[in-house]
Amino acid sequence: MECKSAETLIDGYLDHELDPVRSLEIEDHLRTCSLCSQSYKAHQMFSEILRKRSLYFKAPGDLHRRIQRSVRQAANAEAVSRRLSWSWGWVAAPVATAALVILTLVPFSRGRTSEEILTREVLSSHIRSLMPDHLTDIRSSDRHNVKPWFNGKLEFSPTVADLSTEGFPLVGGRLDFLHNRQVAVLVYGRRQHFINLFVWPSPSESDTEIKTILRQGYNLFYWTSGGMTYWTVSDLNKDELQEFARQVQGRTSIKP
Repeated sequence: MECKSAETLIDGYLDHELDPVRSLEIEDHLRTCSLCSQSYKAHQMFSEILRKRSLYFKAPGDLHRRIQRSVRQAANAEAVSRRLSWSWGWVAAPVATAALVILTLVPFSRGRTSEEILTREVLSSHIRSLMPDHLTDIRSSDRHNVKPWFNGKLEFSPTVADLSTEGFPLVGGRLDFLHNRQVAVLVYGRRQHFINLFVWPSPSESDTEIKTILRQGYNLFYWTSGGMTYWTVSDLNKDELQEFARQVQGRTSIKP
């Protein structure tokens, strides 16, 4: 990467707007170019100043008093409403009690399946990973660097597939905690989207078909291959994420 290209990408890199491959390229350039590294530090310092300094006008004092007066008026109105409701509350009490019993029993009768709990945990972990400096513990596009990094940190060794030729470059990996156990997470990219692939040993040796779930605008796919459980999640569209899942499954399934 040339200095001119790096300079135009620094702001996007600071704001985490670059795709995974471009981010790795500019990181490599910043490590070897002192001029661009100084420019990056200047941009970073300016960004920190903007975040720390207040850009808001101080509200006038009478606004604070008006808000307090409005809050007191609302509280008084609520108190009057409670006193009025108490006069007929003894009539409504049996109905309210029955409704409370129904509302209390419904969640217990429905319960939450293991799949629902795991779906929520996987999605929460994915969203947390998109925060600055949470995506990877090791950042590398080389699977020969990522796979050995897990050695000694887990009781299993995850398969790290190279899917760059299929359009899913490896970004890195990290450790995470799901379903009361430590798991491996492999991170891939697709244009400006990140894909988290969670891996841990499966209680069953048999392979299963890929299943899909849609939650809060995120697509999730999960399956078992080669004695391992796989869950992948991204805001990538369903067809492309399904193709990613198939590519991973094809490299990890048990061959007859």
